[in-house]
Amino acid sequence: MKNKLFMLMLVFVIGILAACGTKDSGSSADSGSNIDSDNEGDKKVLIMGTSADYKPFEFVDSAKGEEIIGYDIDLAYMIGEKLGFDVKIQDMDFNSLVPALQAGKLDFVISGMSPNKEREKVVDFSKPYNETRQVLIVKKDSGIKSSADLAGKIVGVQTASIQEEMAKEMAKTIDFKNESRTRVPEIVQDMMAKRIDAAIVESGVAEGYVKKNDKLIALPIKEQVADYKAIAVAEGSELKAQIDKALKELIEEGKIKELEEKWLQSAE
Repeated sequence: MKNKLFMLMLVFVIGILAACGTKDSGSSADSGSNIDSDNEGDKKVLIMGTSADYKPFEFVDSAKGEEIIGYDIDLAYMIGEKLGFDVKIQDMDFNSLVPALQAGKLDFVISGMSPNKEREKVVDFSKPYNETRQVLIVKKDSGIKSSADLAGKIVGVQTASIQEEMAKEMAKTIDFKNESRTRVPEIVQDMMAKRIDAAIVESGVAEGYVKKNDKLIALPIKEQVADYKAIAVAEGSELKAQIDKALKELIEEGKIKELEEKWLQSAE
């Protein structure tokens, strides 16, 4: 009787251990994967970095929720769909995007970013997807009517941006002081508080601030060359060719034009 009871208990224990072993094995396989997947078909996920302070390209409309929206965000999802990937958006300071890409924390960056010599040394860029023009934002009562009036003033720009480079070049011929801030709203806030006299920002972004604040005005900057935005990927990444192909298709299909009409029409 004791032998039968012992055998029954042994079978019971072995069954429990077998069940636990099966569960642990599955958990281990999941935790060992570095690729996120959805619930429908283990669809791979690309992580896209952006700095969500650049309306209308990437921003949060706090009146409607906490979701990041904008031209670049729609573009990221379109590219993801073309490539057969889901896209996860990661918000961070603009000057952290390239280092994060280099460190392998991001798969690609879409953040109103323009290629330049320094960036091209460490990351690769896609074909252009949007032309970029810079303008001055000033208070209407500032007395500033053109770039020449910046002499002796303080000009705000975003850290590690194309505008920062532009301001440094302009300051070689116009005697003004540059001050950098991490995010664009900080620049505008400091200008309203008279800690900064003017700001250099992109025309589409400037339009949003001018429409929202009747004390501000945007002025053209004549001393500039044509520039454009592109998508950044890690140096040597196979994603560059795939993204270029997707962009080409989106342009041919009229999707890029639709994005411009949706997000930039008011700025034209």
